[in-house]
Amino acid sequence: MTPDQREIPSRFAAALTSLRRPRLRPEVTLHEVPGPGRIAPWSAALEAEVSVGGLELATGRFVVLHDPAGQETWRGDFRVVTLVRASLEPEMVDDPMLAEVAWSWVTETVEQAGVDVVALGGTVTRVLSNSFGALDGTPDAVDLELRASWTPTDTALGTHLHMWADLMATAGGLPPLPEGVTALGPRRSGLR
Repeated sequence: MTPDQREIPSRFAAALTSLRRPRLRPEVTLHEVPGPGRIAPWSAALEAEVSVGGLELATGRFVVLHDPAGQETWRGDFRVVTLVRASLEPEMVDDPMLAEVAWSWVTETVEQAGVDVVALGGTVTRVLSNSFGALDGTPDAVDLELRASWTPTDTALGTHLHMWADLMATAGGLPPLPEGVTALGPRRSGLR
């Protein structure tokens, strides 16, 4: 029986429903993409970009994995796996605190969202690209990659999606929205 012919577990259905509810910042655009098929029996994935005036500031991926039997390493039956990529100023590549600061964005975003997570972990990677030959003269580029995963303690994953969108906005250099201000409406496709 293929995954499309199986009955969707109620907890996974509830999680998918909650992903349709959050109102994200207007700079964030979401698109549904196929989830990975070999890591867990059930998955869903979204890709996003943060852009202002046509300028892309950050991109990312938000993946929800569900195994009704649970997985020991997850310490639960769900796992959220995220990726955030953003370009930085070239002088940032040598900042010895860059990784610690970027990881603090993750932990502070989780704390500010007020969500309970288990087994939070991840990596911060910085990539410096130098151009040569026909591309000589192209400015050097510094990219930051934040990979984070965690186990949510309930199926209200819309809050986790909102939290991840805020993390992307931070990595892209956008200031936080003023306290009490919410987005006017979702700007996304997929998960209908």
